[in-house]
Amino acid sequence: MDNTKGNILGLITILLWSSLALFTVYSGKIPAFLLLTISFSVASIIGLLMLKKQKRAISELFKVPLKAYFIGVIGLFGYHFFYFLAIKNAPAVEANLINYLWPLLIVVFSAFLPNEKLKWFHIVGTILALSGAFLLVLKDGSLEFDSKYTLGYSFALIAALLWSSYSVISKTLTHVPTFAVTGFCLLTALFSFISHLIFEQVYLPSFVEIISAIMLGLGPVGGAFYLWDFALKNGDIKILGSLAYLAPLLSTLILVAVGISSMTTTIALACILIVLGSIVSSKQYLKLITNYIFKS
Repeated sequence: MDNTKGNILGLITILLWSSLALFTVYSGKIPAFLLLTISFSVASIIGLLMLKKQKRAISELFKVPLKAYFIGVIGLFGYHFFYFLAIKNAPAVEANLINYLWPLLIVVFSAFLPNEKLKWFHIVGTILALSGAFLLVLKDGSLEFDSKYTLGYSFALIAALLWSSYSVISKTLTHVPTFAVTGFCLLTALFSFISHLIFEQVYLPSFVEIISAIMLGLGPVGGAFYLWDFALKNGDIKILGSLAYLAPLLSTLILVAVGISSMTTTIALACILIVLGSIVSSKQYLKLITNYIFKS
């Protein structure tokens, strides 16, 4: 169970991602790229504090390979850039459905990594979880793919491909320390601010909106990326890909708990599918844990 620590931190990352919808709701009318600017600025501060705690100089960020920066910025900024373009150029339901292909793509792409084998329970578990995620996004709404939104659908697919590719490639960059994510966040904050100036009107957030944006940076759109990087490099990427579907589930349950959303039969069924999918995909670890308990 050498991957245990990485898997646990991956699960914590997913728990942080589950607060995304809540804080996004309370971030109100902050334009998307301004929201990213604030969040990734907070994430950058987290990284700089990490460097200080590890007694490392900021200059060490310049020693990170350019290849790692390219992959990191494409992953963090590229994913969000194309996701927001997708939402603006296609109905949100369909765009989100396509976007939620990324955990499945992580599991599929991981098969091409050295010493990684894709087994039947990884595929079955991920498909079950994907079905549950689709139900969550659909809720009781309709689904209709219209050719006039092809550009938006394409942006959503690009976003899914970018994040899944970033996650899988990160698994191979074990020589790149996690503090390198600080540089990724700094550049993402910069590019997000430039995008804000180009695509959006200047906006002055309210107190509640700015606090929500800061919370996003501390958690789902910032701090979580450091944990995810460590989890990918030290955990089982196939398990993490399947567990990632817990994020939309927990996110929905949080909205239900605070009264923003309500529990429905569809949400209940989605819960069952996602939890079942996560259990199936984690079959090998459940067996190891069970053996350990009964031998103790």
